Amino acid sequence: MKAIQQIAFGLESLQLTDLPTPTPAANEVLVKIEAVALNYLDVALATGTYSKELPLPRIPTSDGAGIVAAVGDKVSKWQPGDRVMIQYNQLWQRGLATPATNHIRTGVSTPGLLAEYAVIPEYALVRTPANLTSAEAATLPVAGVTAWTGLMSYANIQPGQTVLTQGTGGVSLFALQIALAAGARVIATSSNPAKLEKLKQLGAHEVIDYKQYPNWHEEVSRLTNGEGVHATLDIAGAATIVNSVKSVGYNGFVGLVGFIAGAQLPLDLFTIVGNYIRLQGYSVGSVQSFEALAAAIALNNIHPVIDRIFPVSEVQEAFRHMGSGNYFGKIVIDMNA
Repeated sequence: MKAIQQIAFGLESLQLTDLPTPTPAANEVLVKIEAVALNYLDVALATGTYSKELPLPRIPTSDGAGIVAAVGDKVSKWQPGDRVMIQYNQLWQRGLATPATNHIRTGVSTPGLLAEYAVIPEYALVRTPANLTSAEAATLPVAGVTAWTGLMSYANIQPGQTVLTQGTGGVSLFALQIALAAGARVIATSSNPAKLEKLKQLGAHEVIDYKQYPNWHEEVSRLTNGEGVHATLDIAGAATIVNSVKSVGYNGFVGLVGFIAGAQLPLDLFTIVGNYIRLQGYSVGSVQSFEALAAAIALNNIHPVIDRIFPVSEVQEAFRHMGSGNYFGKIVIDMNA
């Protein structure tokens, strides 16, 4: 089979190669990968920013969707032809995360999905919503589930509440779409006027230019009559955490899901303790959350926002585009192009 392998650290090391097509074991499913989507983690792993302890060569990427090509002898849930998406935390089926549930992560502790075929345990697949293309479905496993877990599982967003989304990456745009479907009011941030306009077109009730308002929590306070928002997902880490904490109101929720601008946080404990603010660090979500997201996507006919689709022959360019930060939505690689 054709596959992309990372043979060293650096994006130039991503090379198209031929590998044996894997054979599914008794409880495994062979999936023909149709599309994969990129996340910041993929770039960090490929460049060595995240860790240089990963064994090489490796097949990168964690987000993907495809079609069941074959099943093992003991598989009963899936059959050839089924359209499926691959779960990131493969052992996290439901409930709270534990060290055991996070032990196997697609594309980190297992081979990734930048290949014609991948072997996946039958319990680590979720059925693709009928309203989505494979390119759209590929964006759900990491970014979509991260947004759903934060807003619906942890923050328990209710109709009429207010959600603050930060930036225009995959998690933030999924958060915007999920919050709107839940009946929440959405305030969205960006530093780009064109992107701010796109956020409005997606349904954001108000937008904030964080270049114009560096202390954007003050603008959030103004827009909420001093009450603050009910929840926000902090993507950047050190650069945004102070504003995030000051943006939420009494009993507010801050989901800590990214650290692209630094992992050492300058926390204001006085505000956190005094306003009963809940900070929750987490990584993606369970199969149960993924299935709930898929159901909501289908019921509300939500379509993920895709910035650009690259052919697999342009994999290095796709990773560079992801690393640039200059995108609106998800970056997808078409495995058939």
